[in-house]
Amino acid sequence: MTSDLSTTDVPGLECRDFLDRHPDIRAADILICDPGGVLRGKRLRRHELETIYRDGRMLSSSIMSLSFTGEDVVETGLVWDVGDADCLARPVPGTLVRVPWSGYPLAQLLLMFDAEEGMPAAVADPRLVLNRVVAAMQADGLFPDVAAELEFYLFDKDNGPDGRPVPAQPPGAARRTRQTDVYSVAELVDFAPFLETLYECCRVQGIPAETAISEYAPGQLEITLTHRGDALRAMDEAVMYKRAVKGVAADLDMRASFMAKPFSEHAGSGFHFHASVTDHQGRNLFATEDPLSHALLRHAAGGLLHTMYDAFAVFAPNGNSYRRFRHNSYAPVLPTWGYNNRTVSVRIPRGPANSCHIEHRVSGADANPYLVAAAVLAGMHYGIRNRIDPGPAVAGDGYLAGGAPLPTTWQHALDIMANSEFIAEYLGEGFRKVFAAIKRKEAGIFLGEVTALDYDWYLRDA
Repeated sequence: MTSDLSTTDVPGLECRDFLDRHPDIRAADILICDPGGVLRGKRLRRHELETIYRDGRMLSSSIMSLSFTGEDVVETGLVWDVGDADCLARPVPGTLVRVPWSGYPLAQLLLMFDAEEGMPAAVADPRLVLNRVVAAMQADGLFPDVAAELEFYLFDKDNGPDGRPVPAQPPGAARRTRQTDVYSVAELVDFAPFLETLYECCRVQGIPAETAISEYAPGQLEITLTHRGDALRAMDEAVMYKRAVKGVAADLDMRASFMAKPFSEHAGSGFHFHASVTDHQGRNLFATEDPLSHALLRHAAGGLLHTMYDAFAVFAPNGNSYRRFRHNSYAPVLPTWGYNNRTVSVRIPRGPANSCHIEHRVSGADANPYLVAAAVLAGMHYGIRNRIDPGPAVAGDGYLAGGAPLPTTWQHALDIMANSEFIAEYLGEGFRKVFAAIKRKEAGIFLGEVTALDYDWYLRDA
């Protein structure tokens, strides 16, 4: 299989070239990422693809109003208030690719709303939110260079007798994964059929998948994606990568999940976001032999710490997200920064001077990649613009550092975000309204559910 990634941005030419190279393709999934990070869309016949490149495609405004379970949230103002209006969406260049794991000759294409003709839905389009932040940075001569690390679990196709997911038994392996076995090469060998298939699918789709790691739980893996000087493209690839991981796992009779905390007794899955800024010539402006004293890097870190509470609902967008933040869990609980220290929220990894960058360790793997990138880059830009000092770097155990803890409840994080001038300025007032409405609706349902633990604790003696 050859790479489908086109280098042209001429409307229509990308489509015609793709169809000429893939005469067997019979349909294509057109996909747009909603505020919750869920890919939604339609399946088109082959002959409809060129029309999208020429005219775009109308999608209902309510597609940006949906809860995680796909229900309209009327409080967003994107449903009845606007008559569920048609809004124009257009193809994202370079994302028309084959779906290799499908047994059907299928393609996929990412869409985004047109910034003007896509109104009113465009205010909540996560890709446009990120585009707004990148444009603000570029106007100041700062060009983001970013990469994503996303942890995930592989499970058996079916749940166990207790209704819980079961860490996957690798295809053809004699044993089931039951122990933590972090950095285990044996686990990578066991999952070789999955990894080899995934790498090939990523190659076909132009996704730069790199190092694979056995993570800190049975059946938990991480694959790094290459740094990109185009933040939008990097997050397109993260979104495509998540779909590929799930698709390949399903094809091998497993399930993949980026849920933040599938098990109380095992590690959660994080989304570690790596970022630096370059100048017009692509030179790393964070490059230094002494990261703790570098003014621009310190200001970026200071901005991230200063805005971390405002953006926490983006980094932890779901009810399950908050179960991940525990002491000594490799998920941070305080707004801290440090060099070569995995116990802090904002880490400066050790490495060559010219590769110096920030690793933001707060987000769960369940978070929307576009919004995580937007919030992190906005925080960096805010810190640089306002010359915010991060204070002393943490040396040693960051879980023992002082200071106010990060939000521990969904409601608290949403209350902070709903009143955040930082979020309104950088991510947009319209986005803030829509996101807060969706997540408050979800929180009301999620937190109102009576669970098995309620019965275990309270049914007899309360």
